[in-house]
Amino acid sequence: MSANDWQAIILTVQLASATTFILIVLCLPGAYFLSRSRSVIKPLLETIVTLPLVLPPTVMGYYFLVLFSPNNGVGLWLREVVGIELVFSFSGILLASMIYSLPFTFRPLQSAFEQLPDDLYQAAALLGFSPWKQFTCVILPAIKPALLTAITLSFAHTIGEFGAILMIGGNIPGETQVLSLALFEHVESLNFKAAENLAMVMLVFSFCVVFACQWWQKQSVQHNYGNNRTS
Repeated sequence: MSANDWQAIILTVQLASATTFILIVLCLPGAYFLSRSRSVIKPLLETIVTLPLVLPPTVMGYYFLVLFSPNNGVGLWLREVVGIELVFSFSGILLASMIYSLPFTFRPLQSAFEQLPDDLYQAAALLGFSPWKQFTCVILPAIKPALLTAITLSFAHTIGEFGAILMIGGNIPGETQVLSLALFEHVESLNFKAAENLAMVMLVFSFCVVFACQWWQKQSVQHNYGNNRTS
């Protein structure tokens, strides 16, 4: 593989790791509060969160490009006030990846929170746990399988992203060219040997990520089952 291919691999891992980490940090409290919410705007918020799941990546990428263009709108403000440009940059594709992978992280967590019995919350409150301790010591362990699912889906989905990243980041080697874009470039230039190598890397890597998550989930379920039997 060429130096550009290795750069694409490293950049993809960096992008997937950063996207997953930020989404988990944001979605854990967000999904928890939305699962407990009875607000009339809850359906609207759920629709907004789910929208990237059905919206074509090129459509979303187009609106990213328009919104964050350095010549108008939010992009102009960011360039003149903050001094950053999101278009054709790693920060831009990171933001696009976060929004595009949002439902794959948020919805499994929200579903897991909603399935927790009210008795669990009441028991934690009776033990005198603070809200923070309730969340970290009682609720998070109870949704561990869903958390692993959210991490896996976010990471794996980011690895395969194409349209949104191409629209807002272009295809700049070493800066915004991720694996999927490098693969597309090889196919477009009829370099099928290089394309085959990258395709195999993506296949093996994705398989290993999903397999590891499935194994961790199984171990977590068995561990929880063993604790329930001994308690």
